[in-house]
Amino acid sequence: MTSLALGRRALMAAAAATLALGTPSFAADQIVDKIHFLIPGGAGGGWDGTARGTGEALTNAGLVGTASYENMSGGGGGKAIGYMIENADSLQDTLMVNSTPIIIRSLTGVFPQNFRDLTLVAGTVGDYAALVVAKDSPLNSMEDFLAAYRADANGTAVGGGSVPGGMDHLVAAMVMQSAGEDPTALKYIPYDAGGTAMAALLSGEIKALSTGFSEAIALADAGEVKILGVTSDARVPAYDAAPTFAEQGLDTVFVNWRGFFAAPGLSEDKLAAYQDVITKMYDTPEWEEVRARNGWVNIHNDGDDFRAFLEAQEKEIGDLMKQLGFL
Repeated sequence: MTSLALGRRALMAAAAATLALGTPSFAADQIVDKIHFLIPGGAGGGWDGTARGTGEALTNAGLVGTASYENMSGGGGGKAIGYMIENADSLQDTLMVNSTPIIIRSLTGVFPQNFRDLTLVAGTVGDYAALVVAKDSPLNSMEDFLAAYRADANGTAVGGGSVPGGMDHLVAAMVMQSAGEDPTALKYIPYDAGGTAMAALLSGEIKALSTGFSEAIALADAGEVKILGVTSDARVPAYDAAPTFAEQGLDTVFVNWRGFFAAPGLSEDKLAAYQDVITKMYDTPEWEEVRARNGWVNIHNDGDDFRAFLEAQEKEIGDLMKQLGFL
C-alpha cells in the first residue's frame, strides 16, 4: 500500500476511533439560551449545512433556546477566523463551524492563524467527499470521466468550493493519483463556496465538481447532478445509489471532519456548557434525523481529545500535501 493510501487510512482510523452513535431520548432540558453560528463561507456549502443542521437539532430537541446564523465569506475562511479573534469579548455566544480546511489553509499560508488561536469546542461529524457531474452530462462513471480527461485534460476541469490546495482540490488530486495520473496536472478551478461552484458546473465552465457528500446528496435529490464516486469504503445508506471510488478500482478513501470553535479566552463555564450541549445532542432523535438526512458520520471529540485529533490530522494532511506537491 502506498504512503498516500496509508495516510488516508490513518485519517479514517482516527475518525473511526472517535465514532459515537447516540441512542434516542424523548425529552431534553435547555442548557444554553442561544447560540449564534458563524459560517466562514457562503450559503449552500458544507459549513453552512453543518451549522444550520446542528442548530436545527439543538433547538428542536430543546437543548438550546434559539439559534441564529451568519455567513461570512472571504479569505478561504480567514476572514471569519480573524473576526473571531479580533472581537473575542463580544462573541461569547458565537460558535464558528470549521473543518479539515482550517488545517490545510494554515499549512499553506492562506491565512496566518491556525486552530490553536481559537477555543476548541468539539468535533462533531464526518462527511465523505464526492465527485459529481451535471445531470445531463454524458459522463456516467469514473471510467467515463477518466477517458474524457485522458482525451482532453485541459478541457476536463474540476471545480470545488475551496482554494487551490484546499479540501476539494486535495480530494480530486487523490482520485487522479489513484487512477495513475499526475495529481498536480489536474486543472482545478476554485470557487468561494459550494453554491457558486455548482453554478459553474451547470453552466459547463467545469466538467465535474469535487464537494462534500452531504452537498452531493442534496444536489442529486434535486435532480441537478449525478454522483460519480464517493470517498467512503462502502456505499452510504443515506444515498446508496452512489458508487464508491473503491468499487471502481480507485483507492480513494477519505472523511472530512467538521466541528465548532469559539473565540479565544472563552470562559471555562461557557466552554463546558457548549461541550455539554453538543454531547447531549447525540442522544436525541432530532439529531439522528439531521445526521441521517445528510449522510454524516458521528465523530465526537472535545477537550484534549479534540486537540489531539487536530494535531494528528495536521501531521497526516501535511504529509499528504507534500507528497502531492502542494507544500
